[in-house]
Amino acid sequence: MISWQEVCENPNLKDLPYKIETNRFDQIIMSPAFSWHGGYQFEIGVLLKKLLPHGRVITECAIETADGTKVPDVIWISKERHAPMRRAFSFSLAPEICVEVISNSNSHEEMQGKTQLYFEAGAQEVWLCNEKGGMEFYLKGQLQAATASVLCPPFPNHIEWD
Repeated sequence: MISWQEVCENPNLKDLPYKIETNRFDQIIMSPAFSWHGGYQFEIGVLLKKLLPHGRVITECAIETADGTKVPDVIWISKERHAPMRRAFSFSLAPEICVEVISNSNSHEEMQGKTQLYFEAGAQEVWLCNEKGGMEFYLKGQLQAATASVLCPPFPNHIEWD
């Protein structure tokens, strides 16, 4: 499988205006970025930093999965889990919380698949934010969305961004 370092260092890919990921077939997957998408990423990251200050918040963090490199929009990782990987091109162990901001180009099946991949890679929670700011919290080992996060119970069910 192509390494994330090879993707990052490829001069043909450096100036793409898209978020990129890979799959298990060494194909590069590109998704367009919208301004509202980045707005939700920022707001979620700010809230995570405020509510869980003892860890790290990273946007666009590469994670190695069984289906290639996936890049959640926002992650929260404990300092202990982060320490051995802090200079890595991609994480071999998923952060505790992985967040995806869903756009109209994402299918429900795609998001279910990514959620499962993050759990298999070690995530404890996967959060999904829809285009209107609604949050869904998925916990490892549970099929249905939870009413709140276990790792960050005060995180709101709705994000405001205008």
